[in-house]
Amino acid sequence: MEIERIADMKKMNLKDRINFKKIIADSREKRRKNKKVLRHGSYSMAVTGIVIASVVVLNLVVQELPSKFREIDLSSQKLYTIGEQTGKILKKLDKEVQMYWVAQDGTESSDIEKLLERYEEGSKHIEIEKKDPAANPAFVSQYTSDNISNNSVIVVCGDKSKVVDYSDMYETTIDYNTYSQQVTGFDGEGQLTSAINYVISENIPVLYTLEGHDEASMSETMKETIQKANIDIQSLNLLTEESVPEDTECLFIFAPAKDLNKEEADKVISYLENGGKAFIVSNYTNEDMSNFNRILENYGIQPENGIVFEGDSNHFVSQNPYYLLPNIENNEITEELSAQSRYVLAAMAQGIRQIENVRDSLQISSILRTSDSAYSKTDLENMESVEQEEGDIQGPFDLGVMITEKVKEDKETQIVYFAAQSIFDDSANAMVSGTNYELLAASLGWMFNTDEINTVSIASKSYDTASLVIPASDANFWSIFVTAILPLSVLALGVGIWMKRRKQ
Repeated sequence: MEIERIADMKKMNLKDRINFKKIIADSREKRRKNKKVLRHGSYSMAVTGIVIASVVVLNLVVQELPSKFREIDLSSQKLYTIGEQTGKILKKLDKEVQMYWVAQDGTESSDIEKLLERYEEGSKHIEIEKKDPAANPAFVSQYTSDNISNNSVIVVCGDKSKVVDYSDMYETTIDYNTYSQQVTGFDGEGQLTSAINYVISENIPVLYTLEGHDEASMSETMKETIQKANIDIQSLNLLTEESVPEDTECLFIFAPAKDLNKEEADKVISYLENGGKAFIVSNYTNEDMSNFNRILENYGIQPENGIVFEGDSNHFVSQNPYYLLPNIENNEITEELSAQSRYVLAAMAQGIRQIENVRDSLQISSILRTSDSAYSKTDLENMESVEQEEGDIQGPFDLGVMITEKVKEDKETQIVYFAAQSIFDDSANAMVSGTNYELLAASLGWMFNTDEINTVSIASKSYDTASLVIPASDANFWSIFVTAILPLSVLALGVGIWMKRRKQ
């Protein structure tokens, strides 16, 4: 029995030893796993720390970047982004320009602040400084005696300065239903770039407007468009002047209702033949305009008889075939407009006919042109229909042209001619979201930009980008599409899906 007991104890001791080894092994494995977990945990903490540190550093770096790189302008019209014209001016800027932002603390406009940042980042020669009128009450009086609005900007270069009032940077209209004022556009870039160009320019060009023949009056909006390009507007009466003044950068003849006399026409022709520039607009009239037409004839063009009607519904405003939407031809003047698929509205326009056998030195290019379906009605008093009738002149017609002629090695005659005064009417301009006046500014810019003179014209950025003009064919198509094609397509799709499921 003792032997058996001893044998059993040996077995138990052996079992205990085996269990002990297992415990040791388990303990070692547990320590190994714990070390692995600790190692991985330390690694994760280190990675987390590196990521957090990287984010902090990256944030600090981003904060130091110019706003144009760290802020995205998501507005449809890029309200806070400077355009190509501004970029070119800032790039060439070699004079020191100060832009004083007059704003009370706590009332700063974020629109103006963002825009000013873009200017300061665009050139090392521009310095922005905020002035609180409450803390500096006498500061504004150094540059103007007028009261200016909060958040206005004063642009200064040397002895020249220009005040850009806050109210001038916004376009507004009155809602006559509520008699409240609504902001429709932002013209901050246009006004500020114009001011910069003004203070750095040594020469301000003069536009002389001919008077004495019941010329059409320029609207305030039209005047502002011209003056925004830093062009000085002066009147000219050739009955009292021996000739067109020598400082005339451009002669503006704006839709005279009465003819010039022979001496006046001769003075205009003489001015042009010596490398002058003219912006000419005519309007349909029953008056004899032989001397006015003689000026045009000298440069290879004539207004066509009658009023132009469109036979293509894509080229007129719905139900009004004499409210024309001509093609914008691609040239030096219209390069930007033609690339943007914009509309120009011209009502009661005359066609422009090019005279045969003109001198070779004349270069005549189309600016606005009708479709091939256009026609000119010559007998307006007796016409029986707006449709084309016998005796009407078949198109197409130019409604606007540009003319150049080299007269000397260093001089070139430049003429822009539009045969419709309505193009420069405020209501017509509004119907096409400002394109008509953009065409005016582009035409003047083409003539005024020289080595000595550089004008700038940047269109206001509309808050409402939708065009008010819809060609008749487009209106008919979308009406049919919405009321018939789209519902029927949805119905057909639904029936098809139902039939397919029924077969399954």
